[in-house]
Amino acid sequence: QVQLVESGGGLVRPGGSLRLSCTVSGRTLSTYVMGWFRQGPGKVREFVALSSPLDGRTLYADSMKGRFAISRDNAKNTVYLQMNSLRPDDTAVYYCAAGRYLVQDDEKYDYWGQGTQVTVSS
Repeated sequence: QVQLVESGGGLVRPGGSLRLSCTVSGRTLSTYVMGWFRQGPGKVREFVALSSPLDGRTLYADSMKGRFAISRDNAKNTVYLQMNSLRPDDTAVYYCAAGRYLVQDDEKYDYWGQGTQVTVSS
């Protein structure tokens, strides 16, 4: 049974930073494409970033480029999302997901965490 557990969310002021973590158990992290998604209030879930297990390739949604960074530590079975220059419209529940394909489509991901709340407010 593959389980994903996110942590690191919280309340941060505009311009601040947070680092989210997602620890995978039940299978080796290096097996999966790892993605981060988010769902803001009244919005549909949207793609944030992904990381390839093979060549370290990463992909970001346009609004996150230059502000967010995804990384993975296969030895710790953990993937991270470093978020900088946070804005109020980054407020959302952030989810990590594991899948087999290097895609932005959330329906293609097989396993999901429970989500962690990020609130950006002064």
